[in-house]
Amino acid sequence: MPSRREQILGRIVQTLAGTTLVGSRIYRSRLEPFARDEFPSIVVEPTSDSAEQTTIATLDWQLGVRVTVFVRGAVPDSLADPIVLDVHSKIMSDPTLQGYAIDILPTTVGFDMTEGDQPIGVIACDFVVRYRT
Repeated sequence: MPSRREQILGRIVQTLAGTTLVGSRIYRSRLEPFARDEFPSIVVEPTSDSAEQTTIATLDWQLGVRVTVFVRGAVPDSLADPIVLDVHSKIMSDPTLQGYAIDILPTTVGFDMTEGDQPIGVIACDFVVRYRT
């Protein structure tokens, strides 16, 4: 049986299915470069996971999750905006992720633009997912 962390990450990937302009191009911790026809895409990955003991039998965890949106084209941050809005809406629509989590808190959104044959935007949306084991 997968860990609670893996269950949460898998649930986030499932929740994001059908995201505006992305369709099924949602990946879990993808490391390979994207081909031109794979934009826009989303990658879901953990950034940290820390625990605090609340009772002898339970731990309260804070899982850092990054949902990164990859786009190509002029004004990448503007192109990514409807995708980022949909990502946020989908994740925040069920802050318990069907019972896997206690709560979700959006924290930061980072923007990185780079040159290519078309400009490339990498927009990182960070969340903290609280859960208990």
